[in-house]
Order: sequence, then structure tokens, then C-alpha cells
Amino acid sequence: MTEQKPSAPSHPVSRRHPGGVEHENHPHHDHFTVVGNHLLQHPELSLTAIGLAVHIQSLPAGTPVGIKSLAGKFPEGEIRIAAALRELEEHGYLARTKERLQSGRVVTRTVSRNKPRAAFAMAAQPARPVVGEPPFPVPGPVMDAPVTEQAADPVANPVATELLARLRVHDSRLLLTERDVRRLAPAVVAWLERGVPPTAVERTLTAGLPQEPIRHPAAFLERRLTSDLPPALPAPRTPAPGLRRPDPLQTCDGCERAFRAARPGRCRDCRQSPLPAQVAA
Repeated sequence: MTEQKPSAPSHPVSRRHPGGVEHENHPHHDHFTVVGNHLLQHPELSLTAIGLAVHIQSLPAGTPVGIKSLAGKFPEGEIRIAAALRELEEHGYLARTKERLQSGRVVTRTVSRNKPRAAFAMAAQPARPVVGEPPFPVPGPVMDAPVTEQAADPVANPVATELLARLRVHDSRLLLTERDVRRLAPAVVAWLERGVPPTAVERTLTAGLPQEPIRHPAAFLERRLTSDLPPALPAPRTPAPGLRRPDPLQTCDGCERAFRAARPGRCRDCRQSPLPAQVAA
């Protein structure tokens, strides 16, 4: 007869993760977003910023992600959401640039990045030299006299390398190799040094693409970068003594309009409280 052990547990006890979290995972076949652990386990981002980044990455393109629209969805409020957006900007998960429309109005363009350092890592890998390849003509810096010194290493200009690597998102025919990115990056830097915003350079390279196949995307982009290079901006005038330079443009944390201030914050209209009722004398 088998000996009974009344003290034995009725259910087996898992010893894989004692006291820790256990996962019950089921595959998703639709309506899901792939998010990297570099964001979900970021050691410097707040939980509000991580959650906000995941939410923005799950939205379809064109969805408003302004401070007011986000505050209307979540209970955190405009101040905490504005602070979280600034965190994402500092770590490269979000880019907010100011653009002036033809009407003269300044608007904010927001770009969400699910892996902000992907293009940087690709450009940082050493490129294999190609025997017999002619050097790429690099436009000189903005100076009156010709300059013979070489352009800066494109790895030190991540904006240029990321811009070139991202062109394939607009059109798959603009897919560049790692070597092409490194070769064309100095030409993009020449545009940036002449005061052209990265968004304007990107529009110039992707606007009016031909209908036929682009067999050599690097040569096609090279022609646009060299033939359409804008002139240098005139030297700024020296301000008269006693005149203070205007404050830089900031994006309002309340309405996202552009306003001039020394530090980020809210514009005058958003800071201004309702006028108090007048008291009769």
C-alpha cells in the first residue's frame, strides 16, 4: 500500500521565477506595435515619457499629437505631458522642428522615432574602401575664398547621415548603401551649414521624383545636392550698440504656437489668466 503524504501540496509550485514576474504571452496577428526594450527599459526616461512614446508610435501617420490633444486623452495634464515630450526629444525618440508656411505662419512638425540611433549605428560602421573609386566632390564651407581642407567626418554629423538613411521611407527607390550614406553626407552638411533646415533638405531630395525606375539613387541624389545647392546667407549685420538680440523661437507647451522667449514654456496668451472683474470705486 502506497504511503500517503498529507503535507504535500495539491498543486505544483513553480520554481522558475520565485517572487518575480511571470509572463503569459500570446501572439498578436493584427493591431499591434513593435517596441524595443531600449525604450521600454530606458534607465533615464520617466514612466510617463515611456508610455507616451509607446502611444505615439502606435498612432497612424497624420494623427494629431499636440499637447492639448494628448491632454484630452489622458489624465496627466498639459504640464506633465509637455515635460514628457521634452524628455523624448532629449533622448532622440521625438523630433519637433519649426517650419514657416507660405502664409508666414510658423508651425511645429513632429517626427516619432522607434529606434533613434539606428541610422547612427549604421553610419558608424567602417566602410570598406573601393579601389579606383573617384572621390566625391565636397562643396566647400560658406566662405568667399576657396578652401582646400577636407569636410568633417560624416559620423560627427549624425543629422546628415540620418537624413540620408531615412529617404527610403519616402520612396523605396532611394535606398542607399552604407558607403553611399558616408559619401553623400558631406554634401548634406554643406546645405546645413548654409542655414537650410534638415526638413527642407529632405523635401528637396524627395520632391518631384521621376516615374521611371531610379537605377542609381546615389548618383541621382548627388546631382540634386550639387546642382540645387542654395547660395550662402548674407553675413548678419552687426547690431547697433545697446540693442539686444531677440530671444530664440520656442514652442508653447500649451497651444504649440511659436513664440520668442529665453527658455521653453508657455506663450503669453496661455500664461495670461482671465481678467478680474472691475470693482467700482
